[in-house]
Amino acid sequence: MKTQLLIAAIFFSGFTFAQQKKTDSLKTKKIDEVVIKKQVFKKQSDRFVYDVAASPIAKGNTTFDVLKQTPLVSTTDDKTLKIAGKNNAQIFINGRKSNMDAESLVQFLKNTPAENIQKIEVITVPGSEFQVESSEGIINIVLKKKMSDGLNGNMRMANYQNKFNGSSASFSLNYRKDKLGISANLSGSDNIQAQKYTLKNGTNLIQNQSVGEMNDPNKNLGGYLNLDYQLNDKSNLALSWNSWANRSYNSTADLLNTLKMFDEDGVLKSTELTKSQNLKNSRSYNNSFNLNYELKTDSLGSKLNLNAAYLNYRKFQNAENKTLGTATNGNFNLYRQYVLQEIPQIINNFSGMADYIKKFQKDFTVSLGGSFNSTKTDNDTKNFFDYYDSNGNLVKSKPDLNHFIYDEKIYGAYLTFDKKFSEKLSGKIGARYEITKSMGSSEVPGQTMQEFERNYNNLLPYLSLNYAINDKNNISYAFSSRMRRPSFWELNPVKNILTQDNYTQNNPFVKASTNYNQELTYMFKNSYFLVLNHSYIKDVITQVPLQRNIVRDGITYRQLAYIRTNFGDRQEMSAMLGMQKSFFKQYLTTNFNVGMQHNINNGMLNTDPTTGEVFDTYINNINSTSLVIQANNTVRLDKKKTWFLGINYFFIDKQQIELGMLKNLMSLDMSLKKNWNDWTFALNVTDILNTNIVEITDNQTSGNYNYIHQNRYNRGGSLSITYSFGNQKVKKVRDIEGASDGIKSRTK
Repeated sequence: MKTQLLIAAIFFSGFTFAQQKKTDSLKTKKIDEVVIKKQVFKKQSDRFVYDVAASPIAKGNTTFDVLKQTPLVSTTDDKTLKIAGKNNAQIFINGRKSNMDAESLVQFLKNTPAENIQKIEVITVPGSEFQVESSEGIINIVLKKKMSDGLNGNMRMANYQNKFNGSSASFSLNYRKDKLGISANLSGSDNIQAQKYTLKNGTNLIQNQSVGEMNDPNKNLGGYLNLDYQLNDKSNLALSWNSWANRSYNSTADLLNTLKMFDEDGVLKSTELTKSQNLKNSRSYNNSFNLNYELKTDSLGSKLNLNAAYLNYRKFQNAENKTLGTATNGNFNLYRQYVLQEIPQIINNFSGMADYIKKFQKDFTVSLGGSFNSTKTDNDTKNFFDYYDSNGNLVKSKPDLNHFIYDEKIYGAYLTFDKKFSEKLSGKIGARYEITKSMGSSEVPGQTMQEFERNYNNLLPYLSLNYAINDKNNISYAFSSRMRRPSFWELNPVKNILTQDNYTQNNPFVKASTNYNQELTYMFKNSYFLVLNHSYIKDVITQVPLQRNIVRDGITYRQLAYIRTNFGDRQEMSAMLGMQKSFFKQYLTTNFNVGMQHNINNGMLNTDPTTGEVFDTYINNINSTSLVIQANNTVRLDKKKTWFLGINYFFIDKQQIELGMLKNLMSLDMSLKKNWNDWTFALNVTDILNTNIVEITDNQTSGNYNYIHQNRYNRGGSLSITYSFGNQKVKKVRDIEGASDGIKSRTK
């Protein structure tokens, strides 16, 4: 109900602005259209630049829509953005990492009109000055610069339908008066995330199967407030607050479990049916504050940046899991296992950052800086297990209590040198040095407190070279090394129960992994490009499926545990050939990528590092080569540029991952958009062929197998309405990189 009221309030408030805008438009003289051909896509030094303002796809789209159609950028779940050959991308705005947490950032991108964007920069191999982890690339959104005072904003609402119906709404304002700038956003959504699972595992003698549905209702409300004040011609002071709240009550999972036993000849001996029912309630709050000071030190562009930040993340979750067996009447009303869980998490982070960029004449720049992060997590987990025999009689009750506290401090410093040697040759060299000191303690009532300490220092070098052979040909090379620290939820040693014999286990002993990345890029006529990439990841952080036989009441069962841990090494090699070009006087704009990716896996595990329990050995040393295709097409349907048809398609061939062989993924999406004055109406249909479904198969040489089939109901449709109002020349408030931004990504 609150979401509907929010939607109504937003849109009724907009009509006043609409009438004023209509009056102003009558005073505007019509100017004949002037067509100027610009380079829409080009390579500059360490990044690709996509000139959105010069592209016909911007009008009527959201920022997220445009990002999905940006060369080298893709998404398979409509939530996370990936750069070709990379993991998830970090989002920067005007060169600064976004202050928003992951959930609110997605909402922000999906509710921000693309008309606000000047260009999008894709940095496939970030330099030492960027705080990113692992093989993450950077997508930098550069907003248009508006110089005059005034007020503007936009309102958007959307309704979408897949298995369930959902809605969202957002309201944004930008105000500038003399030296003061204010930017604010409020957004909310109400939806049910649905999934259908089929899980199978076992051997030729014993087989498990769980089939069922999961429905997760979500209500979200969040926003941000940014204040920017120009102290004088050389300095600025900014304060920002970002907040996001999520509530997920009555999240359910109902699975039918089938256990089958066979003899050595493959003859079925027995079948047992049970039902697992899960009920979960959770709510989370994410608030961050950031204070920024910027000082310009000379006329060449040298500047000093200082940041101080505080981040508070709180999540409260309780869950009820019960596994029921069949009685003599065939109904599922005999308890086999009953579990109550309380899984809270509190994260507090204090951080600071200082950067100084010194520009010299003759195109030489030196950048240096340092950062400090202090994070403390508090996880007071309470589990209560009740075990029953096959007749439904209580056998024993066992509490599983664990108060886990984790304290981490990270000290970082970097130095880079950037030099343009000639009109054709430029390069950058640098390094980042990081010191990590962490201490964890696990307190279980009646047991000796378990403590661990992990300290490590890392030198992370970086090098890039760019050579413009001539006006049509450009070639570049880059090398970088990065760390990937475990997320805080991965360190919390909690066990999440799915069925009586199927669970996930996090691990406080996970250590950081190291990534070494190389990339060679060639570009022709600012339209065609070839990207060759190689990544080597040491101590990969992932989930590993471990199986073993366990005996209860004289019956052998097959247990499957997904253990979070470091799992060997992996290499990824990719070659991507792409094109970004317009045809037929910009009636057709196409972005097409095709490439190959080769994965080399090398991992082995047979022990749960948190408990020492021994399982059957799991080995993943299978290599795979995959075809990747992405095509985004925008067709202008009329001369006035008011009707647009979008046809988007991606295909990812099967590939070996840590859990097994991931079947190919494919999706065909279409959209129809109408621009009418300051209004935009959009109709989108996603996964038309219903082919974007996860399917993973693993067969071990020992005879163990594991199978996952996950339907996330990606096929659906949405209708959205966007209205922009006010003085469109308002200068945007500076987007400031928060000192705690490197920590936020690890809260999810």
